[in-house]
Amino acid sequence: MDYTVLIPARLASTRLPNKPLADICGVPMVVRVAQRVLSGKAMPRVVVAADDKSIVQACTDHRIESVLTRTDHVSGSDRLAEAAQILGLSDESVVVNVQGDEPLIDPQLVQAVAALLVRHPQAEMGTAAHALDNLADFLNPNVVKVVLDAQGLALFFSRAPIPWWRDGFAGETRSLPDPAPLRHIGIYSYRVRFLRMFPTLPPASLEVVEALEQLRALWHGHRIAVHVSPDAPGIGVDTPEDLARVRNVLSSALAASVR
Repeated sequence: MDYTVLIPARLASTRLPNKPLADICGVPMVVRVAQRVLSGKAMPRVVVAADDKSIVQACTDHRIESVLTRTDHVSGSDRLAEAAQILGLSDESVVVNVQGDEPLIDPQLVQAVAALLVRHPQAEMGTAAHALDNLADFLNPNVVKVVLDAQGLALFFSRAPIPWWRDGFAGETRSLPDPAPLRHIGIYSYRVRFLRMFPTLPPASLEVVEALEQLRALWHGHRIAVHVSPDAPGIGVDTPEDLARVRNVLSSALAASVR
């Protein structure tokens, strides 16, 4: 299938200044993300949606397509909507939002999330999840959970432990529900027509309470298809410690490839 991967890249970051340009084994992080997506079999069009000329220049230096977007966007989806307009993408086109701090993302996951919108014509968005295997993550409000219907469409996303296992949590001993609850993975596919409309939708009360933007789509009656991955996602980069871990992983992988 034809689809475009858009990678939003914002220079400002409170925990990791100039994060998109952070060096990872000699290559800026946002370029590593684009290269990782392009390493898969699907070979989609990959475009970095940057908010600063320095990011555009870094992409140009490494032959990665990019567009310069405004600096005042409130969210990543707003930036993607502008990028889709700059690129002249049609309303029926599919775009996948890959975060610019995911240099270890699985290209097959990107392809699977794009394919959701072919298999689920009733959905305007697609995303991913994987089964949780420990109680601490299930109870952690920083780990977003999702519950699905019989068709694999999202019913709700929450920072709370859902579904709540009434009998399993009735006594002193607690364990995970069966089947295992699902952890949401922050990757999205959109139909461009919906991506253009999404920033115009009024924020939902549930979205504000949970601080989860995808709840706006559900609140306004739009469906989100979910791919359940057998694997947890790779390390994302939010802190200097994360960056060091990713550097170690890629350094080891690069060293192994030249042996």
